[in-house]
Amino acid sequence: MFRSILSTALILTLIGCDNGRNSEKICKNNPELCEDLHKDSWCRYEKGDLIRNRYILKNTATPSGEQLYDQLKYLETYSKCVELAAGVQHIKHTDRTNDRLRAFGVATQNLQELQEHTKHNKDPHLAYYHWSRFNDAEALGYLLDADRKGEIKDPKLKAQLALYFIDTDPRDARRRFIELLGLEDEEHIDPDWLLALARISHMLGELNNEYIYSRANILLTGQKASDEQMLALIGGNKTLAKELDRDAETLAGEVSSGDFAGSEISKKLMAVEPKK
Repeated sequence: MFRSILSTALILTLIGCDNGRNSEKICKNNPELCEDLHKDSWCRYEKGDLIRNRYILKNTATPSGEQLYDQLKYLETYSKCVELAAGVQHIKHTDRTNDRLRAFGVATQNLQELQEHTKHNKDPHLAYYHWSRFNDAEALGYLLDADRKGEIKDPKLKAQLALYFIDTDPRDARRRFIELLGLEDEEHIDPDWLLALARISHMLGELNNEYIYSRANILLTGQKASDEQMLALIGGNKTLAKELDRDAETLAGEVSSGDFAGSEISKKLMAVEPKK
């Protein structure tokens, strides 16, 4: 059994060396993926992410919308970084500045071409990209249609849609965020979802819930908050604060452990109706 485990570990190690995680190895074996990028060590992480995603695309017969969305994001991030780097003038090594300027120009062109190529794509990730970047009404229509059909699985896209509905349908936005809390654990949860729920609760006049979500966010993030400000949310009622603190601790614990879905606290929070 030990030999089997060792052999498996060795195979995984070898695969790991060849699966695109090492950007230098990728460039060595696939120079066409890197020749348009700048050569020095600036923007190392941005360049590495871009290279690894290019490697994935190269080895994927039909890239998914999410993979193309990642490429758009990595091109954006790399382009912004190398643009800033190009502003650093080298007195002795002017070729480095020129190389960065060249790389910025090519990256910007590649970004524009990919944006145009994906402009009318109905994939939810690409529709979200064009809506969020260009306020594209057609793309928003694609996204909402995919949502109605239940085709959106990515929690990040679900969160963006929940944010979209806050002003037009806060109760629906609340439902969406509560469902999101049940899909994720502490490693993947975005504490800002709790702040969004606190905002929605405030809009609906649910001040107790605003307190619970705000306190749970503090517990999950380790942020400091003024007790006076927290108490002000509930009219300074210290007895009520103790009860709500327990709910907040329960909420934070259930979310952290991935046990929030179907829990008593989730039912309690979902059942609250806005004050009339």
